[in-house]
Amino acid sequence: MERRVEALLFAAAAPLSAADLARRLPEGADVGAALMALKDRYVDRGVRLECVADRWRFATAPDLGFLMTEERNEPRKLSRAALETLAIIAYHQPCTRAEIESVRGVSLSKGTLDLLLEMGFVRLRGRRRTPGRPVTYGTADRFLEHFGLASLADLPGLQDMKAAGLLDFAIPAGFEVPQPGASEDGEDLLDLDDVAPEFAQDFVRED
Repeated sequence: MERRVEALLFAAAAPLSAADLARRLPEGADVGAALMALKDRYVDRGVRLECVADRWRFATAPDLGFLMTEERNEPRKLSRAALETLAIIAYHQPCTRAEIESVRGVSLSKGTLDLLLEMGFVRLRGRRRTPGRPVTYGTADRFLEHFGLASLADLPGLQDMKAAGLLDFAIPAGFEVPQPGASEDGEDLLDLDDVAPEFAQDFVRED
């Protein structure tokens, strides 16, 4: 079973969840045990097994990343407005455009959200159950992958930001860093079709 899970992860074009793996394996297969065994086996190898956004993938060992470094001009960078918008969505999700503008204190250009959506950092979540039914936004798995977060719970909190020097120690009383909302209350999620994981080759043989 461990070898089967290893083969699926190597052939997959994107990270796979435990459910994705289970659909390819015999019924009752202990996917969790196989993943843990593989993770231990690869702990000191050139690649390692890691979990990002509840999906598993093989990645280069951190100490060998320099071998893959390539210097090139990066034509697209996030503007300050885009970074601020992304941070607000990450900590306040699900949130609407009006709520983002309320936190930032300035109007948000349409291109800012379009860029974040196009780059895959942000996704449309649903519609708020309020007049006008405004669209709500949340972070996508690409956001977690880019910043190396296993889940939204790993976002830095108040003490982490203080330790990094990102917050003034003389902050107002009662100030708190919001936690991303996991509740769907007051929001109707969009009906998006599930996308099956892509593989480099088709494992289903037709006789």
